[in-house]
Amino acid sequence: MELLSVTMNDGVKPRSEIEGKDNSSEDKSNYKIVRKGDMVYNSMRMWQGANGISPCDGIVSPAYTVLMPKQEINNGYFAALFKSVTLINEFRKNSQGMTSDTWNLKYPQIETIKVQIPSVSEQDKVSELFSVLDERIATQAQLVESLKKYKRGVVKAILSKRIRFADDRGNYYPEWSECTLQEVVDFLDGQRKPLESADRAKRQGKYPYYGASGIIDYIDDYIFDEPLLLLGEDGANIINRSSPLCFIATGKYWVNNHAHVMRPRKGQNIKFICELLESLDYTRYNTGTAQPKLNQEKCRQIALHLPTYEEQCHIAEFLSLVEQKSIHAQTELDSLLRTKNALMQQLFI
Repeated sequence: MELLSVTMNDGVKPRSEIEGKDNSSEDKSNYKIVRKGDMVYNSMRMWQGANGISPCDGIVSPAYTVLMPKQEINNGYFAALFKSVTLINEFRKNSQGMTSDTWNLKYPQIETIKVQIPSVSEQDKVSELFSVLDERIATQAQLVESLKKYKRGVVKAILSKRIRFADDRGNYYPEWSECTLQEVVDFLDGQRKPLESADRAKRQGKYPYYGASGIIDYIDDYIFDEPLLLLGEDGANIINRSSPLCFIATGKYWVNNHAHVMRPRKGQNIKFICELLESLDYTRYNTGTAQPKLNQEKCRQIALHLPTYEEQCHIAEFLSLVEQKSIHAQTELDSLLRTKNALMQQLFI
């Protein structure tokens, strides 16, 4: 029988559909048989919602627990019920173990949890509601991923010049010229001086902070221990030293010394330069072995192929339109997810 796994977000799925190495034992004599419609959960992760109704027959690891109905129920209703905040809190309270890494919810503990169950006809209606909503969410999520994939493919095709652009008169733009990054941007060093405690306190919450993960956020309670800070400027590119993570900054922001801040020179389109930097392979420019980094000297020597400014603007405008569609699709997906969460809270109190 097919080997099944329980995922955190997608419920029960055949192992063959999940990326990753198959670490299952060759001897499957102790594996549990699962029938279509059975509830399967990961006893070590039930407090996080790792459960789902099996869509097919199969087998699961002995580490999983399989629940079979004793009376007539609607599987879709119970699939939603087992994902509700109220019931997951019960799973957490009844899990045994010293720390969250060892929390375990065995059948004797889950068996005692009391739930309120409506009639089967009402279960059917709730199940149908979530079935339609989940199908809509899945379709929208697929659209979001397709648009992201489309953009990656378009950027790759443009930069490899498999897609060429023409001006308003229908004439193709000239061939791209070769240069280095230091010919295109100016590197901004900003402030590099230790700040007194009082000065650091004044900075709290005033400017967003660019951290090692590349996330910008406002600092409310955190006081910088790092004495070297960079004060960025509006309209500058930031590139992480250890990864091709690049974005256009707006306004002022604090940057630690793990990133490079660059401002495109006159005659360069900042949107195009950002997309170009995001797509580059930096491995041959990195220094160090244990934790490769891209120092400024190497960064300056990065080789580029650049179109004319007019073509850069044309490309940037086209990519912005693609991004707008992706953002709109993501906004729609977020709205659907909020609707589902709200319904879950109202139906499973």
